[in-house]
Formats: sequence, C-alpha cells, structure tokens
Amino acid sequence: MQIKADLHVHTTYSKDSLITPKDLVYYAKKRGLNAVAVTDHNQLEGAYKIAKETDFLIIPGMEVSSSDGHIVALNIHELIPRGFSAVETVERIHKAGGVAIACHPYVQFKGCLREKVCATFDAIEVINARAFPFKNSVKKAEETAERLKLSRVAGTDAHYGPQIGYGYTVIEAAEPSVEAIAKAIVEGHCQPFGQPVPFTLNLQQELQRVKRMAKKFIHT
Repeated sequence: MQIKADLHVHTTYSKDSLITPKDLVYYAKKRGLNAVAVTDHNQLEGAYKIAKETDFLIIPGMEVSSSDGHIVALNIHELIPRGFSAVETVERIHKAGGVAIACHPYVQFKGCLREKVCATFDAIEVINARAFPFKNSVKKAEETAERLKLSRVAGTDAHYGPQIGYGYTVIEAAEPSVEAIAKAIVEGHCQPFGQPVPFTLNLQQELQRVKRMAKKFIHT
C-alpha cells in the first residue's frame, strides 16, 4: 500500500520545537499524511510515548548528532549515542535494527554531513523543506544519491505545526507498519516530494518561540 509520510519532524521533546503531540497528529492529517516520523534531537522517549497515545501511524526515530553532522535514525528501539563519526553512527543504527538517513547534507547553518555521506547509509534526504538554499541543496543531494545509489526520501524538518508535510515521502510498503515502511525505504520503494516552507511560517515559528521564552522569563 501507499504511505505518505513526513520523515523528519521534531516535537516538544526537542527543546527547539513547538510541536505538541496533539499538533503533530492534527497537522499531519490536515496535510493528507497517513504517517509521520518523530525524530527529536538525540532522544527517543518522546517518539514511543506519542506512538502509544495515538492511533495515527508514528515512525519512531531520532536525529543523532554525530561528530560529522546530523543523521536521522528510523525504526530503532534503543538510544543511538551522539558524538561518534558518521560511519560509526550508521553502524550503530544498523546494529539497532534501524534505517540510517543522511539528513539535510548540504544545508547552510545546520549540522551538515557534506562529503561524509557514504554508501553505508540507507537513504539520503534529498528534499528538506526548511533547507537553505533550497534548490542547491536538493540538486547536490540528488547527485550524491545517484552516485552512491542511495534511496531518496524527503521530510520537512518541522519545528512548528503548520510546517508539517511540506516535505514528504511516498512509500510503497507491504502493509501500514513501521517495519514494512523501513524495509521499503531500504529497498528504494519510495519517492521524495516537497517544496520550501513559506517564509511566513518560519517567521511565525520564531515569533512563537519568542513568546514562549517571554512566558518562561515572566514565571521565573
């Protein structure tokens, strides 16, 4: 069956995200998705907690801060430690039974892997809807995917509810399960789609962050 999933979303379990579990499901459905990967920074607890609290298909994952750049790990059941090289991080993800994705490898101002993307990865995030510069990052990621024969996926890297779904992956999976989705990605039965998140939504995100910080300051 066909799964339409945003494979890169952060929730409030990431300190820099505004997306509550309720927002996550609401906006995913609103954007026509039938699955979403929760990929909070260097932690896994939130993804499994959210998955237990909703009937919506949640793909548990995390965004790992390797010493070479950020790596998304999907379908893992244990925390992948940060700070190791990209190669060793991918090895640890595979030992944990997960899928290793090179996320936003050519984006400015983020933990980019660039030349550290290698053939041991399972997939590359060719479309990151919050990437800057967008067209250039997509072009370079596509070239790397072709050169290394990696599966192509997309995600939004959303930190604000209305951003969810601007980058998504259509996956041809045997069934609507995390394991089937992971297998389909590794085998290349997936296709990335997306467009840049509108500037207005990014601005709204920053305004909401400022409001949240102001509330914390008032209450301290």
